[in-house]
Amino acid sequence: MDSENRFLLIGSQGWICGQLEALLKSQGKTIHATNYRMEDSARMNQLFDEFKPTRVINCAGKTGRPNVDWCEDHKVETVRSNVIGTLMLAELCHERGVHFTNLATGCIYSSTYNADRTQLLSAPFTEADPANFGGSFYSFTKSRAEDLLRATYPRSLTLRIRMPISDDLHPRSFVTKITRYARVVNIPNSNSILHDLLPMVVAMAEHEETGVCNFTNPGAISHNEVLALYKEIVDPQFEWKNFSLEEQAKVIVAERSNCELDATRLMQLVEQYQCEGVDVDVAEIREAYRGCFERMKKNLQMEGGAPVET
Repeated sequence: MDSENRFLLIGSQGWICGQLEALLKSQGKTIHATNYRMEDSARMNQLFDEFKPTRVINCAGKTGRPNVDWCEDHKVETVRSNVIGTLMLAELCHERGVHFTNLATGCIYSSTYNADRTQLLSAPFTEADPANFGGSFYSFTKSRAEDLLRATYPRSLTLRIRMPISDDLHPRSFVTKITRYARVVNIPNSNSILHDLLPMVVAMAEHEETGVCNFTNPGAISHNEVLALYKEIVDPQFEWKNFSLEEQAKVIVAERSNCELDATRLMQLVEQYQCEGVDVDVAEIREAYRGCFERMKKNLQMEGGAPVET
């Protein structure tokens, strides 16, 4: 590893990029964060010339606001960012011999469940499994970009995040979203606790890992289990109601991915890095959620705020 790595972060106005920037600063890394559009090749080339990064981490992309349904009616903008921009950035890194990490999504799969969708029947998806979900245009673009990165750019790393969660009630956090929905489905899924995983972004970039990695805490957890833990630890007054996928389909435009990802590769790397003295740890999803909500409770108490608003 090079102790003089220079990190260029793409997507500086984004939620995850902001957390990653703060983490890198706390580690004393040399960084520059930008909100330049990936597809703006002239400005990107100038930035590379001036900053001379050795590691580029892309946190940008179109996910849609307030959700991925936005992408269904904005296909050109979605492709321009999630496919064209990502590939142009990967090409720029390739030309200059710079390692490229792309924060992507695991929402490219659909697992098999029992009749009431409370239990997984199919095996967790590995990095080698081809995408089998294209129910949303967002997922369609992300799986295409992943395939092209894997096939074309050998120094690139794709990290598949799913339903990311922070230690606060940020509007983009999966927990914040489901606590504010009138009704939620109750289906086991893989989730990504950012407190655990963001240090691995840095470590994997510094180790120049390549290919694809499922970037979720081990295991799958249902929405009801998450909300029950939230009620137990953060907000004892919280209540929620469920509805079925069929009922959900009436209030959304695009289908939603529900799946479990195999975290074997990630956990092998965690063990390897720990042996090298790197400060990383990725807990099983239930343990990780409990830690997340305990930190969230402390954060809310320190801020003197109630858990219902951000």
